[in-house]
Amino acid sequence: MQLALKEKGDNMENTNRRIIWFNTELSEPIMNTELKPYVRLLEFNGYDVTFSSSSDDAIVLLKNKRFDAVLVNYFDLSTRDYETVARIRREDPHIPIVLLTDTDDDEIQEAVSLYNVSDVMIMPTNPRQVVSSIGFLLDRQQMRDKYTPQAYVKNFNKQLNSEGVNDEKDWQIWIDTYLRFVEWDFRLDTLSVVDELKTIHEAEKREANAAFADYIQNTYSSWLESQDSPPLSVDVFHKFVIPEIQIGKSVLFVVMDCMRLDHWLKIEQLLYPDFHMTKHYYFSILPTTTRYARNAIFSGLFPLELAERYPHLYAEPEEGTTSVNRYEKDLMRLQLERNGLTLKPFPYYFKIFDEHGEIQYLDWLKDVNQISFTAIVVDFLDMLTHQRSEMSLFKQLIPNEEAFRMVIETWFKNSRLYTIFKLAAERGLTIIVTSDHGSVLCKNSVKVSSPHDLSSGLRVKEGMEISCSSEAGLLIDNPAAYGLPNNGTETNYVLAKEDYYFLYENQYNTYKNVFDGSFQHGGISFEEMILPCVILEPK
Repeated sequence: MQLALKEKGDNMENTNRRIIWFNTELSEPIMNTELKPYVRLLEFNGYDVTFSSSSDDAIVLLKNKRFDAVLVNYFDLSTRDYETVARIRREDPHIPIVLLTDTDDDEIQEAVSLYNVSDVMIMPTNPRQVVSSIGFLLDRQQMRDKYTPQAYVKNFNKQLNSEGVNDEKDWQIWIDTYLRFVEWDFRLDTLSVVDELKTIHEAEKREANAAFADYIQNTYSSWLESQDSPPLSVDVFHKFVIPEIQIGKSVLFVVMDCMRLDHWLKIEQLLYPDFHMTKHYYFSILPTTTRYARNAIFSGLFPLELAERYPHLYAEPEEGTTSVNRYEKDLMRLQLERNGLTLKPFPYYFKIFDEHGEIQYLDWLKDVNQISFTAIVVDFLDMLTHQRSEMSLFKQLIPNEEAFRMVIETWFKNSRLYTIFKLAAERGLTIIVTSDHGSVLCKNSVKVSSPHDLSSGLRVKEGMEISCSSEAGLLIDNPAAYGLPNNGTETNYVLAKEDYYFLYENQYNTYKNVFDGSFQHGGISFEEMILPCVILEPK
């Protein structure tokens, strides 16, 4: 599919922009000999330059006139006036400040950090570099808005034509494709006027998701038997966790329920100062629900194997039961034992539902003397996803995927979970972070029917004699081929593709208004199936 965008306006002139140049030792000879080339080139490029040798005068100028940038001469110690820079920043928190200095020592870096300095230039330098720096600082948003659409068209036309995303043989292609979409999600988040481009991007993603669903429909069952299959939920312990334990590391294993790849990338950027990271990716098993996918992580078994091998631990929903993953601690212990690991101290498992749970685990982590392996399940993201579907306030707070990413970043930055990560780094623990499944923004409803009762999920239905459009859902009438039990009946499963969700015909209009634009999981999509598993080593 060839992408095309309308050209935006090209006028990015610097006309009538004003710069205030602050220098406490300004004199006419200095102006003539040292600064004149800079001033001439700035004026040639459309800037009006005003000089000030007094801190008070500079602030008065900023109060009374509109300026677009500030240049500050910052040379020997006598002219390194922190207070002037501080006063400029208090007067205008957003105006670009460029320090002109003859050294890049610790004191300069301190000023940059304290006062949000935009750029530092080592003098003397080519006057064109000063002009270029100011131009970039003032025009970078316009430059993003202008050139990002062009880069998007070029990037996707090239990659869609050369890589062949419809290739059904190489699962790595699909991981790379999704990573590329997420990369562009983040880039588009920074643009100010992107409605047309975002529309094209979403159409491209939906088309790729449709091809991905076809790929999964054609290949998933073969993964259960093939040696060339990608890492799946059942492989997470074996491939990523156990090797770290076997070489003697103390390991903290964190499962963030319902965390998407783009959510992790927002969290990840906060952890770089404390950890070295090794990234892996894997595919969630089907259905992409907590009941199946997370039990597969902790047991290392597909649902059918789990039901046959440990029927007493295969958690079937019961009336009045809120958790279908209540045996994860036992499943984890059995998987460790099957791999010959008898750990001392004994492995620890904890589930965090709320702030109280975070406090409890943090206190435990502070007090415990020695750790071999500890696992925690964090339910916040899953609860937030479901609460958003049920409460109008959360829908307003999280109207789209971009807002969801921002909320996740804000939550983690201010959570005790962040403190737990930092404390784990101080204690030298290796942290392995993953998710059991993601969620997808559902925009298209489809009718599903059966003469029997079906399970309640919007992206997956379980029951007998299920009828649904093949375009919108994958009907599984041979559960064993997908590693799923049939529960002693003629159980079928239907999994939603792309951004579809299921509604009963007699409730269609009522519930369409409720769930349209909600985040759901259980089906087949990039967002639900392709997940990070990241190993964090303390720096």
